[in-house]
Amino acid sequence: MPLCHWPCSCYPNHAMGQTNDWMNELYPRWTAAHGVMIICPVHGYQAPAPLKLMIDRLVCADGGNPDPTTTGGKDPAKAKELELKGWNYPKHLAGRAFSVVTHADAAGAENLRRMLSDWLSDIGMVQAGPSAVLDTFIGYYKPYATSHEDLDADKELPVQVRNAALSLTNMVTQLRSGAYRAPDEGLADPREK
Repeated sequence: MPLCHWPCSCYPNHAMGQTNDWMNELYPRWTAAHGVMIICPVHGYQAPAPLKLMIDRLVCADGGNPDPTTTGGKDPAKAKELELKGWNYPKHLAGRAFSVVTHADAAGAENLRRMLSDWLSDIGMVQAGPSAVLDTFIGYYKPYATSHEDLDADKELPVQVRNAALSLTNMVTQLRSGAYRAPDEGLADPREK
């Protein structure tokens, strides 16, 4: 992990003509956020491609090296030496709150909700209560052509999404004020990476 820099330094690769890497705008936003709410549809039993690409690029948030000078840029031998000396695998987004809402028309919403919640928990973020996560169906097994009408007719869904957002807002308020205390605060993880 010392070779994986936080934020990511692999892209854009100017030698290959890559420019305008949007992740350079997103890293500071993730870092500054006290809470994150992800609302997305299911695409083929998975997250939409842009979301999945962002997740892949946030791998450095879970154990990445905040100081590229310690590896001389990208020197694998220096990185290996650092890791074997006792790398602490810093969780750069730990302690931030999250909320997740996934929706589908036939299948997969519950699996995507679990995958996103697991990922956010694995990188050290904290679910903002039971109401903060939701998987739901819009126009269950109905034509795509009427999905907007199905959404408009569902009066409970906006309330559920609002509750997820309010749970997140309440937790962010607690985090920012210092009132929130994690139940496992102070416990050491015996299995860091």
